[in-house]
Amino acid sequence: MSDLKKAIEVIKQGGIVIFPTDTAFGIGCRIDREDSVNKLFEIRKRPKEKAMPVLFDSVGRVQEYLRPFDKDVKRLMQKYWPGALTIILNCKTDKVPSLVRGGGETLGVRIPDHKLVLSLINGANVPIIGSSANFSGEKTPYSLVGLDKRLIKLVDFVLEGETRGKRASTVIDCTKTPWEIIRQGDIVPDL
Repeated sequence: MSDLKKAIEVIKQGGIVIFPTDTAFGIGCRIDREDSVNKLFEIRKRPKEKAMPVLFDSVGRVQEYLRPFDKDVKRLMQKYWPGALTIILNCKTDKVPSLVRGGGETLGVRIPDHKLVLSLINGANVPIIGSSANFSGEKTPYSLVGLDKRLIKLVDFVLEGETRGKRASTVIDCTKTPWEIIRQGDIVPDL
């Protein structure tokens, strides 16, 4: 079995996987299994009121989880996706578990520009959490050797590969007017 197939199986079964993205190494699980999401929060030692970003493989799938958004947001997606831009939008709270969204009504969404992680999401047939593969507040890993060995021991599988970036994604909150950049990363969007 290839590493990708193994990672897909682990995600499907509710496991936790570390994987490369176009920015940094990510850690994630399927968003629709509360036990998996809870375990991920515990592994990362992340406060439960802090939402986690979610990775998708297509705009069509993104739309299944979000409330309707305007054409300006759609243009932002078309221009910068796939890519290093995380967009915060209002989500369908009945489809996105409370823990994933930190108890709020918004969700940070992104389509990464990395074939391996897109294949992982597509193969699992469900969006996956795409948080940095680190303990909360610690250094973001951009290579396999940058991964904390203590973290590796806590996950179910590590999908090896290369990242292309050395910076995190830019995070923009499109639930506000005007839009607000929460974290400046790899992309400087035209607003």
